Amino acid sequence: MSVRTILITGANGALGQAIARAFLAESSDNTVWLGVNRQHDHADELAAAHPARCRAIKLDVTQPEAWRTAITEILSASSRLDVLVNNAGVHHDALLAMMKPDDWRDVLAINLDGTFHGCQAVLPTMISQRSGRIVNIASLSALLAPAGQTNYAAAKAGVVALTQSLAKEVARLGVTVNAVCPGYIETEALAGMEANARREAMTKIPMRRFGRAEEVAAAVRFLASAEASYITGSTLKIDGGIL
Repeated sequence: MSVRTILITGANGALGQAIARAFLAESSDNTVWLGVNRQHDHADELAAAHPARCRAIKLDVTQPEAWRTAITEILSASSRLDVLVNNAGVHHDALLAMMKPDDWRDVLAINLDGTFHGCQAVLPTMISQRSGRIVNIASLSALLAPAGQTNYAAAKAGVVALTQSLAKEVARLGVTVNAVCPGYIETEALAGMEANARREAMTKIPMRRFGRAEEVAAAVRFLASAEASYITGSTLKIDGGIL
């Protein structure tokens, strides 16, 4: 496999870390950039463990200028950008009747606007290269919207629709765009779930277990691979069989 440069947003969390490790293990020639905003301790540790091939970079995904600065830095160091994984996300759950407007805007800004800004920022380079892979991390909530997540479900459904539309726009330019929809995955999002809620959630999963971040990362790595060159506009759910 040829030398590749990969940018992963939300790279301080468990899922972002697992995706980064998957690309680092894929090839010793890969360079992985870890996009982080407020918290970056785990990203710094991973970068320190692979100093020649992994770097943390400041990136507020909601700001177009931050994207331009990050892409300029990456291209200056690596001369190309082959993979973007839009993984940055946040949720502020509440019933719509009681949802704070700021919580609506924050969730839409990071999950949906951030994906838009990221895709727009990398496309000139990928189109110029006539090659590129974009993988957007959506959520099972986009397909099976639960109560209490109107903001998050709407944002992630938007990510799925954005993925499908953009895939058509760049299909003839060597760029693929796909989305994955994780279900219940053992990450920070589930860490605070109460025992009763965990048991109830487990009963909805035919496999009767939560997924692992590494399982999502494996799917992301495949969609970003040469072997997946005829897959674009797809939405892959990773949920243990819920749907």
